[in-house]
Amino acid sequence: MILLLGGTSETGAIADALLRAGHRVLVSTATDIPLEIPADPRITRRAGRLDEESLFHLLQEYAVTFVVDATHPYAEMAHLAASHAAERAGVRCVRWVRPATDLTSYPGILRAAHHQEAAQIAAAAGHTILLTVGSKNLAPYVSEAARHGRVLIARVLPEASSLEACRLAGLSEKYVVAARGPFSVEENRALLREFGVNVLVTKDGGEAGGLPAKLEAASLERCRVVLLTRPTEINSRQVGTVGELLSATLT
Repeated sequence: MILLLGGTSETGAIADALLRAGHRVLVSTATDIPLEIPADPRITRRAGRLDEESLFHLLQEYAVTFVVDATHPYAEMAHLAASHAAERAGVRCVRWVRPATDLTSYPGILRAAHHQEAAQIAAAAGHTILLTVGSKNLAPYVSEAARHGRVLIARVLPEASSLEACRLAGLSEKYVVAARGPFSVEENRALLREFGVNVLVTKDGGEAGGLPAKLEAASLERCRVVLLTRPTEINSRQVGTVGELLSATLT
């Protein structure tokens, strides 16, 4: 049994490739999001957040022999939990890594190493800020926006937990956009124009995460971009193609 830790847009394709290669697959996601997964008795689906301990027990319960960590590139805690639990269980683990975006065509991007720095840069860069970094780290942005008198809009997943996080952070409902991406250039442009946004805060989720479309929209709308740099990858084997992944399952 292969455990596929997913939730990103690649999850369905990875599960399908593993299935076609003859593997049984347990697909695990933090939330019960819709995924395009083949209807096959060899694929099992579960949902719910896992820490290292619960992940370790899951590996034992399903007699998992291989772990594919295809969680979001910025999900540092998930990566560490997967790596440590697999090591404890004596199970091989690989990281599915999205290629980083080529930023050479987008000069002037403001880079930040963490959310507090990104919040400070964004608040100093413009009057209306659009967050596209999820709902887990809203506090520094809300604080800096209030301190500088900025308008703050957050685009988050249309899930109860995300909306509750926005409410607890003190964001007004009129400044919360609940939608699931990735979004086209025109969809991004429309949102920037709707609120008069002149600072966009985002992560490098690669093409699969919709970053090129965000950058193109920001460029066309003359909007500054604050980019959270990717966390340093932990010491684990990394794959970025189906071929590399299938090869890793055999070695």
